[in-house]
Amino acid sequence: MTLNFPAGQVTALMGENGAGKSTLLKILTGDHQPTEGSVVIDGEPVRFASPTAARRAGIRIIPQEPEIIPHVSVAENVYAGALPRTAGRRLDRAGLRRRITADLERLGFEKVIDPDLLGSQLTPAQRQLVEILRALTGPAKVIAFDEPTSSLSEHEVDALFALIRRLRDQGVAVVYVSHRMQEIFQLADRIAVLRDGTLAGVQDAASTDEGALVRLMVGRDLSAMFTRRYVATDRLVLDVRGVTTDHVTGIDLRIHAGEVVALAGLIGAGRSELALALAGDLPIRSGTVTLDGKPLPSGRTGPVVRAGLGLAPEERKAQALFLHRSIRDNTSTVVLERLRRFRFVRRAAERELAQEYTDRLRVRTPSIEHEVRNLSGGNQQKVVLARWLARKPKVLILDEPTRGIDVGAKAEIYRIIADLAEEGVAVLVISSELPEVLGLADRVVVMQNGRITGELDRADATEEAVLHLAMADDLTPARIPGASS
Repeated sequence: MTLNFPAGQVTALMGENGAGKSTLLKILTGDHQPTEGSVVIDGEPVRFASPTAARRAGIRIIPQEPEIIPHVSVAENVYAGALPRTAGRRLDRAGLRRRITADLERLGFEKVIDPDLLGSQLTPAQRQLVEILRALTGPAKVIAFDEPTSSLSEHEVDALFALIRRLRDQGVAVVYVSHRMQEIFQLADRIAVLRDGTLAGVQDAASTDEGALVRLMVGRDLSAMFTRRYVATDRLVLDVRGVTTDHVTGIDLRIHAGEVVALAGLIGAGRSELALALAGDLPIRSGTVTLDGKPLPSGRTGPVVRAGLGLAPEERKAQALFLHRSIRDNTSTVVLERLRRFRFVRRAAERELAQEYTDRLRVRTPSIEHEVRNLSGGNQQKVVLARWLARKPKVLILDEPTRGIDVGAKAEIYRIIADLAEEGVAVLVISSELPEVLGLADRVVVMQNGRITGELDRADATEEAVLHLAMADDLTPARIPGASS
């Protein structure tokens, strides 16, 4: 593969999971050594023995999964390994404060993160910002951003994009890895597409389109990505009435068997918090939740799961998966009571079940004994889904089910959602991607500031209508004529 990253340009790097993007970045940082060819910077071939050597040469990689020290402040995380010291070798807190304040102002993040917060107190978005700040504390020639916006709010994304444009204008070569087409066309000057470890093509961003990029990535047209028929029945499965928690207020929501309802809204609207409350992870202060006519308890996950409600959370690595355990272990964890005989798990039955759902969901893996941490993001998400399919839920809540996965894996996740609806499962999908919301949902429910502001039937749902409800000044819940009850 021969690929260049010109100074003063943003080169987007795209491709399915497993296409070679991460491997290429690891070669740039010295984590992997190339077996053939060379890396050339400013006309000179270089060979990095370690990431430290790559950093000294001006190469910065901002990883998708931040590495944060939990018990120290944001400022100490940013300058870890290069903290200012007093003459007595103690931490120079005044100097640290001056330095972090200056860098936050220089980079435009002074209003989005508190430098005194502990690492353990940070949200996923703030963790990502710390990683970005850490990478930009010294001069850089090449900066690569790996899915940097997957956890960021709209305001934080705007600040990041402004920063990337400043870096480009200063002559830095920027590499931007993302699965989000809208971001790519907003930022990129050129787009390089990898497929199966090879360079499939380089396109000028101004003269290409989404369809051409998808064909380069997957070798086929995905125009039929959202094909599904309406299969909802009259049987009310999930009935939420007046639910109030510490994060949401007065939520009324009903989902029928075979119906796919999308929960839309801006980051911070309360969608994930509502999902956690329905799943029993957060207490409900008032209101009722019934599943098939039977009340669900508040703040108790076990009875909720046994009643037939499952949640695939947004943070799959932190909240859903046992990363150092096998696919078999991860798949069977919520059905172990079904697999036991005389208090012992029947291993043959467990393997059969894991293999069944691994095959059904087309998880790409050498075997069901493969550790989940070694799978791509899309295949990790399929393992989460396999777990809940094995449980045979009546209601399945999917929080950002395609976050950080490639377009080919997205198509497979959409197929799984359509199959679940065909089987009569009531599906609640939380997504920040409007094309996904509009393509998947039979009905769209929109939240803002912990309240439902409106509901849209599939026929009435447009990006403009959803955004209007997501940003409406009037928080009185709006009913759109024709929306289901």
